[in-house]
Amino acid sequence: MQNNPCRRTRSYGLVQGNIAHIWRAGAFIRDYSLREQGETVNLGMLLFMPASIAAEQIILIDTSTESDGGIAREMTYGELLENVSKAAGLLTTLGVEAGDRVGVFATNSVECVEAIFGAAFVGATIVPMNFRAGAEEAAHLMSDSGVKVLFTESRYRDLVDENRPDSVEQVFMLDEESSYAQARDDAFELPVPEDVDPDGLCALLYTSGTTSLPKGVKLTNGAITGYVMGTNDAATGEDMGKMALAAPLYHIAGVTSMLNALYSGRVVVLLPQFEASAWIDTVQKHSVTHAFLVPTMLGRVMEAPNFSADAFSGMEAITYGAAPMPPSVIRRAIGEFPPNVSFAGAYGQTETTSTVAVLDPDDHRVEGTEEEQALKLKRLASVGQVLDDVEVRVVDEDGNPVGAGTLGEVQLRTFRAMDGYWGNEEKTRVTVDDEGWVHTGDLGYLDEDDYLFLGGRTGDMIIRGGENVSPDEVEAVLYENGAVLECAVVGVASEEWGERVVAAAVVREGSGVTGEDLVAFAKEKLAPFKRPEAVELMEELPRTSTGKLLRRDLIPMLEELGI
Repeated sequence: MQNNPCRRTRSYGLVQGNIAHIWRAGAFIRDYSLREQGETVNLGMLLFMPASIAAEQIILIDTSTESDGGIAREMTYGELLENVSKAAGLLTTLGVEAGDRVGVFATNSVECVEAIFGAAFVGATIVPMNFRAGAEEAAHLMSDSGVKVLFTESRYRDLVDENRPDSVEQVFMLDEESSYAQARDDAFELPVPEDVDPDGLCALLYTSGTTSLPKGVKLTNGAITGYVMGTNDAATGEDMGKMALAAPLYHIAGVTSMLNALYSGRVVVLLPQFEASAWIDTVQKHSVTHAFLVPTMLGRVMEAPNFSADAFSGMEAITYGAAPMPPSVIRRAIGEFPPNVSFAGAYGQTETTSTVAVLDPDDHRVEGTEEEQALKLKRLASVGQVLDDVEVRVVDEDGNPVGAGTLGEVQLRTFRAMDGYWGNEEKTRVTVDDEGWVHTGDLGYLDEDDYLFLGGRTGDMIIRGGENVSPDEVEAVLYENGAVLECAVVGVASEEWGERVVAAAVVREGSGVTGEDLVAFAKEKLAPFKRPEAVELMEELPRTSTGKLLRRDLIPMLEELGI
């Protein structure tokens, strides 16, 4: 059976059909006589449209001020639109126009959102930057992108000043009223977003750089607005609940979660950074109904001292993504969260403008006959089915589609695919072929019902004695041990086997489980060539700021320990 690359599946969440919805959006704009041509693709319209409908609705809650004993700041659509219009006027005064890049090097805050939309209003390219970057990476982000204006915070003043290239003409401190707020309020207002080319560059998002310095992914105006408008209905002023957002706005999952919520009318409760106990407190204090979490975040929430089912009695849904979800972790979450909380898994890449496949809430309800429950449990290890605007295929090393159940590279095609890597045409050609297929670098397979199962990265495959070993498969077994909180499997050099299978793990405090215990545990469940020869216990695994495992760092660490 061959994969059908032109397949369609169910939509997700608030998806209502993008063609009809984009027509409605265009009709709304025409009704207000803002555009002679009807539809527009400026990212700023994702704020302008709902703000024109529900100006008095509170849409942002900034919790960053609560850390000092203060109260959270609330902002309505109308107030946010006014500030964004002034931020756009400020940028115009500075000579920023379409094609220029505007950088944001800051934690999640109201001002950070203002800067993003302000840049969009003038048609500039937004460059959200990893605020956890060290000196070398920060210098690379600023110089490689060539940002003209940079919005940052006083905590990063020295880092920015010491690594700022000549291309950065102006720097504003978002948390200093005399720097940003005063300049913004003194500027004229740009009341309506500028017209932009659908194929023009909207955002430059840098990948997390697990193997090298981050690469800038070029996302067009049409890709981002098409994704948001195609998967959500515009706000009507009705109560859509509240979403806790701790994922950083420089990450595709963070920024698209923010855009989806603002456009659809769901209040965004901004957390500057993630800490499990504080996140739970925020959920309770602000009556949060929805949230996005990286799998490691979800695991830490369940380990937090203030975790309880009662704490989530008012929550409706948790979406997870941005990194592989260990099946044992989601099974545990389904059991420990109250039944009013539904779960959904989202799989995507920066290169595909966020989510391309979803394991929806029904897939997380393990109920029915014994056979049906077994199928549901199996599918919890998948990333679900691709969305309506995405095609998927799995290919072998020669690029030929393979049958159901056969492991190969996952390739995706969608109108939302990136426009390439900034300044790196060679890497672009390797990642997106002439037919528009994005070569994800993810190994996986499709089952008979078109559920997509991932099996690690093509470059992470361990070859032991000529046999291929998927790290994900071995990790899934280790996670079945209840003491394991995090684990990672890698291959280290071996004269005898080429590579040896070894692992590192973080275990629950007080469990008494040893590395030898985990080796024995895996031995009972895996074929001999897949079994880890050693498991090193660690306090934490090396990860990027967005939760991705840094295998390149783990391998030399284990080799140095003699594992």
